[in-house]
Parts: sequence; C-alpha cells; structure tokens
Amino acid sequence: MQNLRNIAIIAHVDHGKTTLVDAMLKQSGVFRANQEVADRIMDSNDLERERGITILAKNCAIERDGMLINLVDTPGHADFGGEVERVLKMVDAVLLLVDAFDGPMPQTRFVLKKSLDLGLKPIVVINKIDRPGARPEEVLNLVFDLFCELDANDDQLEFPTVYTSAKLGYASLDHDNLGDNLDPLFHVIRDHVPSPTGDMDAPLQMLVASIAYNDYLGRIATGKLFNGTLRSGQNVAVVGQGGEVITGRISKLLGLSGLKQVEIEQANAGDIVSVAGIEAISIGQTIADPNHPEALPYVSIDEPTLSMYFMVNSSPFAGQEGKFVTSRQLGERLQRELRTNVSLRIETTDNTDTFRVSGRGELHLSILIENMRREGYEMAVSKPEVIFRDIDGVSSEPMEHLVIDVPEEFQGTVIEKLGTRKAEMTSMQPREGVVRLEFIVPARGLIGFRTEFMTDTRGTGTLNHVFHGYAPYKGPIPGRKNGVLVSMDATETVAYAIWNLQDRGIFFVGTGIKVYEGMILGQNNKEKDLVVNVGKGKKLTNVRASGSDDAVRITTPRLLSLEQALEFIDDDELVEITPKSIRLRKKYLDANERKKFEKQKKAM
Repeated sequence: MQNLRNIAIIAHVDHGKTTLVDAMLKQSGVFRANQEVADRIMDSNDLERERGITILAKNCAIERDGMLINLVDTPGHADFGGEVERVLKMVDAVLLLVDAFDGPMPQTRFVLKKSLDLGLKPIVVINKIDRPGARPEEVLNLVFDLFCELDANDDQLEFPTVYTSAKLGYASLDHDNLGDNLDPLFHVIRDHVPSPTGDMDAPLQMLVASIAYNDYLGRIATGKLFNGTLRSGQNVAVVGQGGEVITGRISKLLGLSGLKQVEIEQANAGDIVSVAGIEAISIGQTIADPNHPEALPYVSIDEPTLSMYFMVNSSPFAGQEGKFVTSRQLGERLQRELRTNVSLRIETTDNTDTFRVSGRGELHLSILIENMRREGYEMAVSKPEVIFRDIDGVSSEPMEHLVIDVPEEFQGTVIEKLGTRKAEMTSMQPREGVVRLEFIVPARGLIGFRTEFMTDTRGTGTLNHVFHGYAPYKGPIPGRKNGVLVSMDATETVAYAIWNLQDRGIFFVGTGIKVYEGMILGQNNKEKDLVVNVGKGKKLTNVRASGSDDAVRITTPRLLSLEQALEFIDDDELVEITPKSIRLRKKYLDANERKKFEKQKKAM
C-alpha cells in the first residue's frame, strides 16, 4: 500500500485532461517504442472521439519509479458531473487541471467543491503554459481565491503547483524554467499523494463505483477495496444502501496493467479492481464479507435538472429504419441505462408508450439518444423542460452559472439577449479584446440559446455553464419567435416548389426527400406556422417564353444536428429519431387536430 497512489484528474472541459493522461502513459513505458498510438487514448468510444470530449470516467494503471498509480480520467462537461461524483470515492487525491489562459471555469468550481468536501488532497496543474497569452501567475492567484471561496481546509490550501504542457509532454515546478519531460509531475504525485488507508486484516469491504457489461463475463463491477482482501472464486455478500443483502461468488477478479484489464488472483485494501460473477450488483453497493455484511457510505449524486418525454415513434414512417420500435424495447433499454448512468432518472407515465427521462442537461440526454439510435432504436422525444421544486412552499427553478468569452463588439448583443431570458450579470472582465461575462440565469433560459449565441457572435464566442442552485421562479421567458413551415401532405420534395417557397423561410430539407403531413420542413420568417406544399411541380406546356424558364436555384438547406433539433422545437412539436434520420414534426400531424388543440390551450 505504501507504493500505491489512487488519483483522479479533474478539470473543466477542453483544459487538457485526456491529453495529459496520454503523455503520462507514453512516458511511463506503457507502450512499445514502435507502437502506433492514437491521440486521446482514454477517449475510447466513437462518440467521445467524434465530439472531442470525455463522456465516461475511465481508469488506467501507470507504473513509475516503483509506484503503481491508479489514475482516473473524468469528464469535463457539466452535464456529466455524475461521472465525476461517483469515482471520487475511489481516490485519495485529485489533479486539478486549469488552463493557463482561461483560468478557473464553471466546471472547475463544481469538481473542486466535490473533491474538497470529501477531504481529498489537491495538486494544482496549470496546463497549456505554451499557449499564447498564458498568464500562469494570475491563474494561480485565481485558483487560490477559488479554494478560499469553497472553504478549503489549511492542509488543502497548501497545495503543490505544477506547470505543464500536456501536448508537448513536459512539466516544471517553475513556469520560467521549463523541463523536457513529466518527471516533476510524477515526483509531486509520489511526494504529495497519500497512500490509501485501510486494514488488510479487517473484514472485506469494496465500494462499487462503476458497472460495465461483457458478452462473456456478464456484469463487471469496478471499485476500490477499503478493507480486507478479495480473491477470485470467493463467496461474498452484496450490501445495498438500505441494508438489503444478497450473496454471490466472484468468478473473475481483474486488475489493470496500463490500459488493459488482466486477471489476478488476489487484491488487497487500497487496490482498484473489477469483479465479475454477480449479476444483481449496482453502483453504490458494497461487496462485503458474508459474515460481516456492512455497507460503506456512498457519495450523494446531485439530482437531475432537466427532463424530456421519450415515446414510441408514431409518425407515418415509423418502423421503416429502426430495429427496436416498441414501448417494451424502449423501456428495457432505458432501464439498462440506469445501471451505469447514475445521474439519470426514468419514470413511467399514464401513457404506456411514453417515459419521462430526467438528466443533468441537454447534452447528457442527447448523448443517451445518440447512443440509442446507433444501437437501432427508433423513438420520438419532446422539448426539454426544467424540473421545478417546491422549497419552503415556494416554487423554485434550477439556476445556472454561465460564463461567456466574447469579442468586445458582440458584448452588447449578448447582454441584451440574456436580459430577456432573466439573466443577472455578476461579473464583466475585459481582457485583450475579449470580454468575460458571468451570469446567473434560469436553466430554461438557456434552452435554445446556444445556437442563437453562435449566430450572434459569428462563431467567435464561447459559452460554458454549470448548475448553480435553485431560486424562486423568475417569471415567463419568451420562447421561439418564428413559426415553422409544415408539410401539407405526404409527398416528395420538388426543387421547383422549394424554389417558390424559399423566400418564406429557411428550409431544413433538400430536394427528393420523402415527407409526411405535419412534418416540419423549415423555419418561417413570420411568427405563425405556415402549411406548405413542397411536392408541387411546374406544369408543362408547349409554350416557351423568354424569362419563364429561368434556372431553379435553391439555397442549401440548414441541416440540424440532434442538439440543435432539441433546442429548436416548441411545446407542440417533437423530434423523430431513427438510426438514419432526425426529423422534426408536430405532435398533432393533422391540421384540424392542431387547430382544436390551440383552441383548447387558449380556453385554459
């Protein structure tokens, strides 16, 4: 145990966590000299590689200078904060990574607070010191101020500081004298990260922090041994947080060597290992000695702030592109997600075809939807809604801490737009032509804001936010200003029809696309919805006249991503999601039914 170090690397999104883990793995001899290694090794699934973000927390083992370092790479996006919360119980210290230019950001505060509350020892790593405009001394002062704000104890305030460039693979204790490798970082980990505490002679206690599934081994539970020893083939008790106990047997015990899982015969207190053989196990439970079945306390996970309705696809195109289309298949898949996604909540509704799914944010839910559609599921989802709470008899809503970096020329537009969304500005800091604006804004005020923000700032602004807390209801917030272009009939889009209609708005579909009645084809320039016929071709005659046969020129359609589609829709609209398509539609496809619904809404 004296040579063991368990540590998590935490930071805001895009501050370089996964790149630093890459460099640490490469310099510790995990890979052969001639081995071809991809960038961002720990981002192993397709979605992480496509989006360039870490979604799931993952661990690896690094052997260096006689030490075994169990290193956990965590997500940096606020929507995946649950992944960070569940793994912090496995470690004894954290590497807090901060960008040398950006400084502390919203997620930096969130993950740091969680680690300080657990009493973990922090090491501050100021990364990207090779970046133009880097200001390491100023950033270090801001980090210290953040520690003070979060009530860090005296021991935590005495944190060591390391300056790194993860991309170039070097670290230094002095930002003016840069090294040529990461040795200073490894030395700080050796000297400042405490060894795990635990009693090898005490009864077995292992806290489960994550669950994976293997076609051959079944469910694999990963966690940290707090006490005792664990052997392959051992009979154990699984204790829930409520005290319920089931028994099982460890069929395989797995440890880590670099990035690979290897079979081991025994693990001791302090080790982070994986076990197979217990199908009924879940996150937060304790694997214990059958003669002393005592549960370990588990860190509380913050509750979801946003919900959506997942429902069986009922459009005329239902079942044409997906393999799994029934409510039973949809319900079973969502229940499976609950086993590994600790921040998610699933509720049944009065309608057997509809499920209420709650999560941390739009990205959290859209990643689930994207994974499901890639697996062959087909569904329709509603507009995201915030989850209100009754606090001391007052209706309260979730608030977000929003940080925006934007060129000075656009700050007026951004402040004006956020003002209509009930945002309160808390800080404005000009810096080299860029202004950092900080707001406290209702979470519902940010739904649909990102796309508008990127348009207003011409793609030059950055926007980050994290859950701030609950506050009394701030009043109504205006929704989407424009109506939509709705298909009149089931048809196939024709270039001539779109050409005649493109002055009316922006189309989301191109030519030769099959559409159905009630499907949303684009955004109207005016406030109200417009029903259009996009299958109307030009009538052919034998008369040809100058000017009547002009070339049909069509503007390129705006193709919406899944997140943009979820942001765009209104209360009476749905997003139809299949493995091949993302379509927007009205809840009521028939125009007469839509009119009846509008009358009922006005009457209420």
